[in-house]
Amino acid sequence: MTAAEPASATPPAPRRGAFVYFDLDAEAKSRSLFQILREDGSCDETGAAGFDQAMCRRLYEEMLMIRVVDARMMALQRQGRTGFYGEALGQEGAIVGAASASLPDDWIVPALREAGVGLCRGMTLESYIAQIFGNSLDPTRGRQMPCHPIDRAHNYVVMSSCIATQIPHAVGIAMAMKARGDLGRCAFGFMGDGATSESDFHTALNFAGVYKVPVVLICQNNQWAISTPGALQTASETIAIKGLGYGLESLRADGNDVFAVHEVCRYAAEKARRGGGPTFIELLTYRVSAHSSSDDPSRYRDEGVTEVWRSRRDPLHRLRIFLEQRGWLATGEHDAMAARLEANVREVIARVEAAGPPPLSSLIEDVFEEPTWMLREQLALIS
Repeated sequence: MTAAEPASATPPAPRRGAFVYFDLDAEAKSRSLFQILREDGSCDETGAAGFDQAMCRRLYEEMLMIRVVDARMMALQRQGRTGFYGEALGQEGAIVGAASASLPDDWIVPALREAGVGLCRGMTLESYIAQIFGNSLDPTRGRQMPCHPIDRAHNYVVMSSCIATQIPHAVGIAMAMKARGDLGRCAFGFMGDGATSESDFHTALNFAGVYKVPVVLICQNNQWAISTPGALQTASETIAIKGLGYGLESLRADGNDVFAVHEVCRYAAEKARRGGGPTFIELLTYRVSAHSSSDDPSRYRDEGVTEVWRSRRDPLHRLRIFLEQRGWLATGEHDAMAARLEANVREVIARVEAAGPPPLSSLIEDVFEEPTWMLREQLALIS
């Protein structure tokens, strides 16, 4: 598939009976770590039974696509061709697993590292890259900061740079769904571990729990809130357990296991769509790269630990072993797939980068229904 294609077919109903995890009591689920695909590529065969060859290959290609796009965009930033970038290296399993559990009518409210969810749901690569450049091909015409993509056609809401403020937005969207009687739909709201220390997190979970809204709140716990480690972020035993106090079913999964992520997110989404209320999910992963292109993590963390997550616990490598062992990915096919994706990304970048800036007249558009005389006068002064 290409980045322009819609991601996931409609997933089947949750297979709760296939997993002992979902039958644990509330606290046990929030303390445990649900896993299907292990670090060495082996798996719980019962749990993996719901993932056929076609789905596994699609998940793999989507994860690889995100990695290829991120690597190329980071290179552009280092070359001074774009201003800022935050990649999702090592977190592709959490991103694709969550995206694959969503349906076209669901809404996505992302944080910094979920642009891949938008790409998996149908945001075109051209639109995404144009929004990083902020040029005339950018649907927002350069009005957003870099790494703040939006895709109205696929219900992908622009992220907020203010930590955690997007969580009440996700809950608010879900409240509107419930008020309108929109059964069969839900909202996905994403956050990082640092967001759980903000007041907006607690406000949002309280509203979600009280009003039983159809929302799936997902924390990508990559263990670093910029330079603050998890041990200094919270005294809570897990992040998932925080949701229990607000009346939310709280799940915890291996975020580098795309199968486990898909199952917990699918379970929560199907519950929400049936009117069963909200779920809070912690996906345990690791930020193996810098917080952003402006950060140097070697100044504040042990990169020996990072290397363990980068190699042995890498979500893409884990799924690759699984596919190769089953004969679902042929020898050399990974390299061919990566080369094809790389060529596509480079071709789109060349086309987008050649576009000029937004027209000057766009400065006064989309402010009022009709530009005021003052705006017209200001535009005339700089034209």
